[in-house]
Amino acid sequence: MHTKTMEGLVGAMTNMNLLNTPMRVFKEAERKGDTATMERAMGYVGDFSDKVEEYKAEAEKGMKEDAKEAKEKAKLQQEEAIRKRKEEREKSEEAIEENRNVNTDADTVKLSREGKALVKNNPDTHATDAGTDMTKSDAVKEPVTYTKVGEAVSMEQGTSISVSV
Repeated sequence: MHTKTMEGLVGAMTNMNLLNTPMRVFKEAERKGDTATMERAMGYVGDFSDKVEEYKAEAEKGMKEDAKEAKEKAKLQQEEAIRKRKEEREKSEEAIEENRNVNTDADTVKLSREGKALVKNNPDTHATDAGTDMTKSDAVKEPVTYTKVGEAVSMEQGTSISVSV
């Protein structure tokens, strides 16, 4: 809290408390009919209320300064957070780029003469351009139906299946 704000609030509160005494004297003098005491008490009330207004203005000025400082502090914290996030993003992008560079190196396989001969002689597999093996049974499949016990039965032309629920 800014010092002007504290000084304004304390001064206003103190003068409000001091204002109660002349008001009490005014009310007592009014009951008695003592106009001179009433006028004097009202003079004190006026003085204290003027001081309350001065301190109130000072407190408002201090609160405006507090708000301005708080905005500046929040702006600095936001800029710092943005800077930190930017640094973290750059670090993570560098790490991702390093991982990409590491992962892009393809593994190569060299086959010996015996291995090449085995690949040529094995009719079930063939090498593709991507370097993967695929069996011929995976490439062409005939439709198969399974029985209640889980045995595979090949489909014949003209066979119909009836399902009831």
